[in-house]
Amino acid sequence: MLEEETDQTYENVLAEIQSFELPIEATLRSVYDDQPNAHKKFMEKLDACIRNHDKEIEKMCNFHHQGFVDAITELLKVRTDAEKLKVQVTDTNRRFQDAGKEVIVHTEDIIRCRIQQRNITTVVEKLQLCLPVLEMYSKLKEQMSAKRYYSALKTMEQLENVYFPWVSQYRFCQLMIENLPRLREDIKEISMSDLKDFLESIRKHSDKIGETAMKQAQHQKTFSVSLQKQNKMKFGKNMYINHDRIPEERNETVLKHSLEEEDENEEEVLTVQDLVDFSPVYRCLHIYSVLGDEETFENYYRKQRKKQARLVLQPQSNMHETVDGYRRYFTQIVGFFVVEDHILHVTQGLVTRAYTDELWNMALSKIIAVLRAHSSYCTDPDLVLELKNLIVIFADTLQGYGFPVNRLFDLLFEIRDQYNETLLKKWAGVFRDIFEEDNYSPIPIVNEEEYKIVISKFPFQDPDLEKQSFPKKFPMSQSVPHIYIQVKEFIYASLKFSESLHRSSTEIDDMLRKSTNLLLTRTLSSCLLNLIRKPHIGLTELVQIIINTTHLEQACKYLEDFITNITNISQETVHTTRLYGLSTFKDARHAAEGEIYTKLNQKIDEFVQLADYDWTMSEPDGRASGYLMDLINFLRSIFQVFTHLPGKVAQTACMSACQHLSTSLMQMLLDSELKQISMGAVQQFNLDVIQCELFASSEPVPGFQGDTLQLAFIDLRQLLDLFMVWDWSTYLADYGQPASKYLRVNPNTALTLLEKMKDTSKKNNIFAQFRKNDRDKQKLIETVVKQLRSLVNGMSQHT
Repeated sequence: MLEEETDQTYENVLAEIQSFELPIEATLRSVYDDQPNAHKKFMEKLDACIRNHDKEIEKMCNFHHQGFVDAITELLKVRTDAEKLKVQVTDTNRRFQDAGKEVIVHTEDIIRCRIQQRNITTVVEKLQLCLPVLEMYSKLKEQMSAKRYYSALKTMEQLENVYFPWVSQYRFCQLMIENLPRLREDIKEISMSDLKDFLESIRKHSDKIGETAMKQAQHQKTFSVSLQKQNKMKFGKNMYINHDRIPEERNETVLKHSLEEEDENEEEVLTVQDLVDFSPVYRCLHIYSVLGDEETFENYYRKQRKKQARLVLQPQSNMHETVDGYRRYFTQIVGFFVVEDHILHVTQGLVTRAYTDELWNMALSKIIAVLRAHSSYCTDPDLVLELKNLIVIFADTLQGYGFPVNRLFDLLFEIRDQYNETLLKKWAGVFRDIFEEDNYSPIPIVNEEEYKIVISKFPFQDPDLEKQSFPKKFPMSQSVPHIYIQVKEFIYASLKFSESLHRSSTEIDDMLRKSTNLLLTRTLSSCLLNLIRKPHIGLTELVQIIINTTHLEQACKYLEDFITNITNISQETVHTTRLYGLSTFKDARHAAEGEIYTKLNQKIDEFVQLADYDWTMSEPDGRASGYLMDLINFLRSIFQVFTHLPGKVAQTACMSACQHLSTSLMQMLLDSELKQISMGAVQQFNLDVIQCELFASSEPVPGFQGDTLQLAFIDLRQLLDLFMVWDWSTYLADYGQPASKYLRVNPNTALTLLEKMKDTSKKNNIFAQFRKNDRDKQKLIETVVKQLRSLVNGMSQHT
């Protein structure tokens, strides 16, 4: 069984070998690897197989041998015919060769023509391929000559991407390819030069651009304000300011004229495109974008514009001297940012909103610093007002282009304070001029027309004065209506600055009231105080000043109504500021009153200095001294002028004058340079004091109760009575008692005067009429002096 399987395996191997399937290495390996002696057995099988095949071949050859012999026989028969055919073919070939020589010649000519024709066709095809390239390159040259650089760059792209690949094997194409980078560099340089020219042009014309933009913003704002006014006139009420009605017809005429002007201006509106040719920027941007160098262009543009911004923001040193300097400064800045805004909106990426915001914030900080510095030099309120208007137009213009301007309006509030300061300085000069020109006398009125003129200037109401017949006088002087008018003018001037600040009526009302309070409490008050202290201002002028301040104080309520009519903010509003006119004019009156008291006392001192007493006279003259009578007459005339003053002021002045006169007379008696005094001099002095007491009792100023005014001389009276009566015993006995007859006599004063009377010369003995009692009197004086000294020393020790 095993042998049968082995034989079958060998047969399968031989079948595989005969099938000619290669490789047979695996088949043979399987024969040798199966069992020992497999090679020998396989070779035996192989030899048997070969023998079988040889037998089959032999059978096949024997089967076909006769056919082969027959075929050889047939070939031998055909050989003769074949030789004949060969001769015939050779002959025919010779004849064809001879006949075809001419054909060959013509054929070669045809072939040569065909080759030429093919070459021509090839050349035409190649020329047709090159011709578009040459046409495009020629077009490129034309575009370069016509300065159409962006189109030239596009043509270069087409040449490089479309046309050159077709003809890249030709030398002329290589030359063109080598020339394109140089052309691109030329285009970059030319476009950059155009950009530089553009930047220089807008730098020079930025003021014109800004001026146009600011005019447009101003016209638009004016038109809006005109419409608002028109709406208010349709539905509002007529305003009355200090009895003066604003004519509605005049407002309508002004409004109509304003609207017509706006219509005319709108027809001539120019845009930034009308003033500036932006094509160099667009062209340069497109060129650099095509060249793939857009970032370089953006960086260069922004760098140059920042440099220009710094130049624009640098003001001229004398900018603060004229409004034209500020206008030129603002128009240049507006022109700069209007151009940047246009570039932002018409280009993509050249400038960004973040870039413009950064540039604006930098510029805004510089602008505010410049305006703070230069506005501080402005001393003319009109110039400050014009500066404010320029800042408002400047802010409104840039706000219309999307730039934040809140910091500018905050700056305006700082400038508003400075404006108020310049106004205060200007009005200080106005007030000084008014005071210098005033005659400090009541305003005389001779007819109804003059009366109405004064009433139209100043809100004065006095029924008694109205009933009086002409001629008559207003109690105040000419400066009062002038000051009132100037305060209203100040309010108008202050209001001008508050306009267009985008503030509510309440805030404007508060601004007006605060600035008016500053005018009253600082400027006018200071001018009044300086006026009061001037040496040439006499008592009559001071009296008139007090009267004037009283009427100005009463007019403050009309000023409040005036502000209310302007702002339409009721005075009853919780946060409404009140005018401080009451305190202002009260302080001025107090200063004037104090100055009256001072000048009155100085005048009294001048009269007292004229006193020329003979302190050693033996007998009095029998009448009061001349200087004292002149002084009393002067006081009577002055106190008559005081009748227009408030009662307490006149009474205080009168009491102050009497007290000062009493003190001056007392000091005259106790003067250390006066060494001795006679009884006659005391009696003469007593006559002068009696005249003073008579003056006091005559009630030079009404309103004193009883003998109040006479009490100003009580110290002198008791002292003189003590010496006239010589009642020392009573004085010494009652000293210190509340009911003492000589309660107001100071022991030190009595001692001083008594010592002056103690030493009597032989020529003028104060006790000459009592010569028999000289010794007793001298002893009595010495005794009284000792007692007074003891009393004074006791008082000193007690103190």
